[in-house]
Amino acid sequence: MPELEFPRPAAGSDNDAGHDATEALCETVRRAAQARETLRIVGGDTKAFYGRHVSAHHTLSTTGHRGIVHYDPVELVATARAGTPLTALEQTLADNNQQLAFEPPHFGAAATVGGMVAAGLSGPRRPWAGAVRDFVLGIRLISAEGKALRFGGEVMKNVAGYDLSRLMVGAQGTLGLLTEVSFKVLPKPTASTCLRLEMAADAARQHLCEWGREPLPLTGAAFHDGVLHVRLEGGERSVEATRQRLGGEAEAADYWQDLREQRLAFFAAADARPLWRLSLPLRARRPPLEGDWLVDWGGAQCWLRSAEPDAAIQEAAIAAGGHATRFSPCGSENAPFTPLPPVLEKYHRRLKANLDPDAIFNPGRLYAGW
Repeated sequence: MPELEFPRPAAGSDNDAGHDATEALCETVRRAAQARETLRIVGGDTKAFYGRHVSAHHTLSTTGHRGIVHYDPVELVATARAGTPLTALEQTLADNNQQLAFEPPHFGAAATVGGMVAAGLSGPRRPWAGAVRDFVLGIRLISAEGKALRFGGEVMKNVAGYDLSRLMVGAQGTLGLLTEVSFKVLPKPTASTCLRLEMAADAARQHLCEWGREPLPLTGAAFHDGVLHVRLEGGERSVEATRQRLGGEAEAADYWQDLREQRLAFFAAADARPLWRLSLPLRARRPPLEGDWLVDWGGAQCWLRSAEPDAAIQEAAIAAGGHATRFSPCGSENAPFTPLPPVLEKYHRRLKANLDPDAIFNPGRLYAGW
């Protein structure tokens, strides 16, 4: 599978205009469309494990199409090309005391802006700050015909009909080739503290239900192995008052970075059992599945290490009102994502057929056959 890659900018230019490879990318997609050849789209490829394996005629890398093309700290807007290293964007924001509030995981130093949006994964702050799609203002993409198109803009506004800019979030490159994304960014909090409180699982669940009804400065709540980990962020007085109220022991902020990047011992690759993420209603009880659990997002996201059959885990998640996603790599015969209900699948297939009729972009990445 030959790789198609474009010239990289000179060293040290990650934070400037970078390199615009739009025309070359358009031409490549046009050639692939004419030849009916499929494309595996990659950035840093740090999230290759997420989803089904893609078998395509060519691998199309976006890493040569990079650079922060616009950033206005006053208006809280940043625009970057898809191949821009995620670390470069985050550093530019940090230099202005700002951040991507949804706390995206990297899973490797090579992570790119495009890969972050295509995967649509958010970190521990997601329930309190919002998801990736909540901060995407607009995109540029290359269609299946090889045309450069623009959707959305650089302001928050309501729109009618399809919001294609947010529709691309989590589509994993199956609907088009992302080339540029505009984000809403936010200031970093003025104060932050992290706590650990030892308690039983039922007590942690009760506390989280009670705290969720109050205006506390929570931005992280995870439970594992008899310990409730809490992160508080906001104004100094609010954080300090809440810290005194909750009690517990101080904890290093590294915990939340390690949770986001799956560097905790719970995620160790030495454990041969598959890793699953269960997205559940906030107050739903954990499904009766055998394995080891780590609860994040105040209870709405559960990580599970289990040897139970894939179908059993997915069915249990559905019964609890949610869905399950396998994070461990799997063979082509497996379905890492919970199967869609028939009506929803019909609309997904129709959308794919309209935007990528010949299925040249990341075929089979989400579901077999499309």
